[in-house]
Amino acid sequence: MHIPPSLKHRKFFYLWLGQLISITGTQMQLWALFWHINSLDKNPIALGGIGVARIVPVVLFSLIGGALADSVDRRRVMFITQSFAALLALALGLLTQFGHVTIWYIYAITALQAVAVAFDGPSRQALVPNLVPKQDLPNAFSMTFTAFQAGAVIGPALTGFVIASMGQEAVYYFNAVSFGAVLVALFMIGDVPQVFSERSAGITLDAIADGIRFILSKPIIFSTMMIDFVATFFASANTLMPIIAKEMLDVGVVEYGYLSAASAVGAVAVALVISQVREIRRQGYVFLISVIIFGIATIVFGTTRSFLVAWLAIAVTGGADGVSTIVRNTIRQLQTPDHVRGRMTSINQIFFMGGPQLGEIEAGAVAQFFGAPFAVVTGGIGCIVGTLLVVMKWPQLKDYNGDEPIEAGNLPGTSTGASLIANRVRKQ
Repeated sequence: MHIPPSLKHRKFFYLWLGQLISITGTQMQLWALFWHINSLDKNPIALGGIGVARIVPVVLFSLIGGALADSVDRRRVMFITQSFAALLALALGLLTQFGHVTIWYIYAITALQAVAVAFDGPSRQALVPNLVPKQDLPNAFSMTFTAFQAGAVIGPALTGFVIASMGQEAVYYFNAVSFGAVLVALFMIGDVPQVFSERSAGITLDAIADGIRFILSKPIIFSTMMIDFVATFFASANTLMPIIAKEMLDVGVVEYGYLSAASAVGAVAVALVISQVREIRRQGYVFLISVIIFGIATIVFGTTRSFLVAWLAIAVTGGADGVSTIVRNTIRQLQTPDHVRGRMTSINQIFFMGGPQLGEIEAGAVAQFFGAPFAVVTGGIGCIVGTLLVVMKWPQLKDYNGDEPIEAGNLPGTSTGASLIANRVRKQ
């Protein structure tokens, strides 16, 4: 087993390690919030409310965040957003410790953290291609996904123990401290070159419109975003996990933590395997099959009363999602030039965060009237049907192989690349 090539690049390694620590804290808080809300309000619809709090700011501010990532220092943006998110986690911990927390405080703080994510996400994801050479970019995406999923394994697994032994507020304090790992990494990275185009100079409607036109002109990119949205909208069962754990599987908070980590366990296993593979062939076909498997495993999870089978089903969804995530991120980033990458990422952020967050609302509403198992099973079915419909609309996706020419062209409706990029490379 060899060291992944992307980790041999010092700057990327610092960011990767910082994200691993920070994601662990973020995942701890996410799953603790589900448990916390269910303790304050037993209605399933209350869990769906967290989805509203997380998606509305992303929809409102992501496009602005994308334009910002293409027009200013991405590293500087991350310094601000990471610090802001840390303060919000600290505030949530203090409110909880001193008994002042309510479900509405949780919604409000979650919404403010989502604002930070809306600005942080485009800059963070667009920064990665600036840290490694093009030939190591697919591996960098694989390792970034591995860091996210490793944090998603460690975080939920720790959540149950921390709540049981130290209290709910301890989870929020840990998350606040974990943001410091990214801040240290950003400091150690130092300056990073970044390409700016004249059309993306500033946060303007024209700059945002250029990003939207770019996405619409790339059927391969747009179709992967649509499948991402459809699959996660229908098959998002995370918010119902406390109900499934308590009512269907009859387990407590520690087992809930194990169940919450199952998806990430499967994803990490797959990501580690992919990190050793130099080239993935028939990427479109692999991507689509992985999404179908994701839907099937979701159906199994919604029908079983066995904790072991439920854990394995969730692990399979994580593995399938891992494959699809790595493939689609590779497609998008390699087909997007640096000067528009922030805006592409911001639009993608609306899709990949909008799907699960709106899906949490949908799942909570369906569970309120028909029960959690019905919501999960029908979600899995919807994932499969929706994916097939997208493929019928954009059949070229299934034929994507991965060895197609890398397109680094101009934005639709703009002048030539020479005048567009304007040869400006600044140090971040």
